[in-house]
Amino acid sequence: MPPIAVIDFETTGMSPSQGARATEVAIVLLEGGQVVDRFQSLMKTGAWIPPFITELTGISNAMLQDAPSADTVMRDAARFVGKAPMVAHNASFDSKFWQAELQLADVPAPQPFACTVLLSRRLYPDAPTHKLGPLVQHLGLPRAERAHRALADAEMAAALLARMQHDLTTQWQLPTADFAQLQAVQRCTRKTLGQWLARQAHNDAQAASVAKARARATAATPQMSLLFD
Repeated sequence: MPPIAVIDFETTGMSPSQGARATEVAIVLLEGGQVVDRFQSLMKTGAWIPPFITELTGISNAMLQDAPSADTVMRDAARFVGKAPMVAHNASFDSKFWQAELQLADVPAPQPFACTVLLSRRLYPDAPTHKLGPLVQHLGLPRAERAHRALADAEMAAALLARMQHDLTTQWQLPTADFAQLQAVQRCTRKTLGQWLARQAHNDAQAASVAKARARATAATPQMSLLFD
């Protein structure tokens, strides 16, 4: 299964459209349910960090004085991700900063995104909350000691995604839980998810039947040719 890049930003505010900038980015590469690589860096944009953000994240204006420039960090992040599709917990937030910071660095941002918040609402509708830390704890996954730092949150989101992929292929009987399947699941409503999964199972059964028939035909071909030698 191709790798998926799980990303998390810490920022000065809620939206680039309101002038907010990134202060830290972390990316975890997940392949076959396993973490295979990590990227993390603070970044200096010159934007001021409000005190309540420092209280939330622990990232202060002083910490960013010696950080690498945002342009440098984002170019390195883009090279790290390459062509891998991306996932975030609340992707509508992180995707905006990914695109905005790369645009400022004059780097394209073609990567598609999937969202573990949307996926969790489909797959775990009975969870008491779909916030990252409490949801991870509810599912019995390791919870980071220090939330609201990019690498800790990206690690938790990657563990959550791996659990979702496992559940889709075991509990829900999908043959694979690649990025395309994740996007399809998050597009479903709660009411249509069961129908979609049943349809996938039917299609997979048909495909398996066709594959077996072709295999039998291929195996029989050399034997039939012997009759004409």
